[in-house]
Amino acid sequence: MNETYIHQVAKELNLGIKQVEATARLLAEGGTVPFIARYRKEVTGSLDEVAILNIRDRMIQLVELDARRQSILNSLKERNLLTEALEAAVMSAETLARLEDIYQPFRPKRRTRAMIARERGLEPLAAWLLANQTADPSTVLGAYIDPAKEVQSAEEALAGARDIFGGGFQRSRRYSHRHAQVVRRAWYSGVEGHARQRGGGC
Repeated sequence: MNETYIHQVAKELNLGIKQVEATARLLAEGGTVPFIARYRKEVTGSLDEVAILNIRDRMIQLVELDARRQSILNSLKERNLLTEALEAAVMSAETLARLEDIYQPFRPKRRTRAMIARERGLEPLAAWLLANQTADPSTVLGAYIDPAKEVQSAEEALAGARDIFGGGFQRSRRYSHRHAQVVRRAWYSGVEGHARQRGGGC
């Protein structure tokens, strides 16, 4: 049983340390709140259900807080972002909300499909499709097929361009329908054209 938690809860709830310790032990052993309140008064010092619930809930919060604190510290260390000042701030956070506020600027950004497509070098293809809407994309698709970048085919290259459009290529809703039309035309003409080229024009 975590003595730090016991002392903290006792201080916060203005209860005796022995009362909190006894109640926490009974809860850990599987006792329910009504049972402890009714039949273990001599152990808890006659705590009622409200007080027992407060002890239980705060103990749970402290466990979750420390687990999240450690997870955040590990994440920051792994990315070489942990400074003495930041560690002190994380360690001093007394609520999950405060802890998340501290971590927010350092939270890893979720990799979207558009981000992955850009990492695979497909943003120039998306730009080309938008600028050359009447051209045959099969003439340029080959340059974007690269197994090393996990782009195995013309279909995957065009799918990546579509993801870039869908992920906010122009950061404006008014472009979304236009992008969809561009990629749809490119999909049929580009994939078929590229297949013909690979097949020797047959």
